[in-house]
Parts: sequence; structure tokens; C-alpha cells
Amino acid sequence: MNDFDGAGYALADLVLSAQQCEHLIRSLPAVAAGRGGIRNLIVHPTVVRLLVHEAFGRYVWSVVGREMVAVKATLFDKTAETNWRVQWHQDRAIAVKERMNVAGYGPWSTKSGSLHVEPPSEVLAQMLAVRIHLDPCGSENGPLRVIPKSHLLGKLAEPRVDEIAASSEVVELYAPQGAIVLMRPLLIHASSPARDLAHRRVLHVEFAPVESISPLQWHTALPLRRAA
Repeated sequence: MNDFDGAGYALADLVLSAQQCEHLIRSLPAVAAGRGGIRNLIVHPTVVRLLVHEAFGRYVWSVVGREMVAVKATLFDKTAETNWRVQWHQDRAIAVKERMNVAGYGPWSTKSGSLHVEPPSEVLAQMLAVRIHLDPCGSENGPLRVIPKSHLLGKLAEPRVDEIAASSEVVELYAPQGAIVLMRPLLIHASSPARDLAHRRVLHVEFAPVESISPLQWHTALPLRRAA
């Protein structure tokens, strides 16, 4: 694994087998035509079984060195019917149970029926996104594009994000089936439309320390299981 904390992204040492990927594909709902993904999968039984698997929990814990909870899961799929371009951005919104007036939190929004808010940079810096590639993703599949080290700049206004992307090194992340890409949510990232219109399914799961947004509460918080 490369310098995850320094670069803001890394290819994980843990790899799912083809059989595990095919099981996830069969068990998870298919993304409907015209939609880029399905949110709120953190409580789906198949996702729960994956996240509480001891080997998975132990690996995530080994990366961050502290107890984490899974707080969000989204399935993305690029196909011939749904082939999109993602602008340069940071992942800055978290799902919470209820709205409270807490300094540093805002703006508020609702996505797929769940209340979301942008927390302070310090919260996002503690979070970890895990992208599980259920299909191979090469240069023709609209791969994730990242700006190394950009997560160290904190939360940025959209014009500043575009300025940095225009003047910085861009890395495209290719991944075989079963590969797992780790990234910090504040890492500036994007993706181009796919040229190969086969499926490009990615299960994107976000983790955080359970206490990091107190007094707010995560909308859903699934503890990881690891060996003692």
C-alpha cells in the first residue's frame, strides 16, 4: 500500500475474490436505468454481512488504528444507459439523525429521504471511504481520478477546487475485480464517462469514529468486527 495518509488514497492489501464479488452483485439491488447509484445500503443484509466479517473489520482497523463505524454505503454503476461525468469535488456531506444548531455544521440538505449536513474539516479528515470494485475498472471504464495530497487542504470552495484540479497532477485509479481503493473524503476527485460500456459497479462505504460528530448522531452507525 502506498502512503495513504500522505497521498489521501491507496490500493488496499485486502482483495475480494471473484466469487465474493459475484455474490454481492447478485444480492444487491440493481441500479435502475437512468440512475447513477443507490444510496442508503448500509443496512442491506448483504452489506451488513460484509462489514461485520472479521477479516474486513480487522483490515479497516489496521489502516486507521482505532475503532470505526460504517456510516454510509452507496452502489454506483456506469452502464450504456447511465454513463455520467463527475465534476471535480470533495465528499463533504454526512447523514445524521436530526437537525441541531451546532457550530461549524452546515449547510443542511435532504438526500434520498435522509438528512445531510456538511461537518467541519476536522470531522471529514478522520473519515475513511472504501471503494469495493465489483467489476474490473480500467482506462476505458470511467475510472476514479484524484488529485494526490489535496485532502490536506481542508474544505475548499468550488472555484478553488477547479483551480487546483486545473493546475495539479491527476492520477487515474485502475482496479481489477475485487480490488479495494481507500480514500479520504476530502481528496479532490472526479471521473469521466466510460468508453467501454460494460458494468462498472463500485460499492462505496464510508467509515468514521462514532463519537466524532457529538452531539449530533450518525443516521446509521454499524460497528466493525475485528479480532481481539
